[in-house]
Amino acid sequence: MGIAHEVDYKIYGDDIQFVEIGLDYGETIVAEPGAMMYMDSSIEMDTMFGDGSEKSKGFKGMLATAGKRVLTGENLFTATFTNTSIDKKVVAFAAPYPGKIIPVNLPDYGGRLICQRDAYLCSAKGIEITIAFQKKIGAGLFGGEGFIMQKLVGDGFAFLHAGGTIVKKELASGEMLKLDTGCLVAFTEGVDYDVQFASNVKSALFGGEGLFLATLRGPGTVWMQSLPFSRIADRIYSASRKSGGGGSKGEASLLGNIGIGNLFGGD
Repeated sequence: MGIAHEVDYKIYGDDIQFVEIGLDYGETIVAEPGAMMYMDSSIEMDTMFGDGSEKSKGFKGMLATAGKRVLTGENLFTATFTNTSIDKKVVAFAAPYPGKIIPVNLPDYGGRLICQRDAYLCSAKGIEITIAFQKKIGAGLFGGEGFIMQKLVGDGFAFLHAGGTIVKKELASGEMLKLDTGCLVAFTEGVDYDVQFASNVKSALFGGEGLFLATLRGPGTVWMQSLPFSRIADRIYSASRKSGGGGSKGEASLLGNIGIGNLFGGD
């Protein structure tokens, strides 16, 4: 018999998505704090120390799982949402930035999945959120995620979020895939993950692709994102520097230096 709670779900939206999860009586969903969008009145919200898995029972268990969450860059606490009604009720969770929500039924992938630290959105109660250490120095130093990534373990549904368009690729045994380190979202435990120096130094320095590439060798499944949040942040930061930190400078390129506010007599 499974440990994780069984949940139904439906994903809404295209570029900015949210997932609506249906819960039967007594079923619970665990989520990152602040991810909830709306919920039925019979859904009871609470805060929990740790991840709510079997290993988080008792004070020592809660302390251990909470400590692992801190090491992976997450909050000490998680939010829980439990249906207290005899009828099925729903609770919805929104993506934090434009992209896609990825539903993953962990038993379909051996009950284990390794993902980047900020990819986790929510999961059925009973899923363990633990640490995946990168044993290879190259992956740890230059992989963008450091030596610590998240590992989701269990027999239920987990929901991830990533930026842009999501690509899921099945790697055959020995098949290798090279990608930008920031574009990696998640992979199954059998995939060999490393980071290699770009062979062409000139392209690495002046081609805008960086000095390092992530390499993943099968067998296993890999999820990739077309628009990592780091790229969005870099573009916003770069644009703010060019515009002098805000104001109406450069708001309307077709009007030259005349801002929209100035055009209508505004400040």
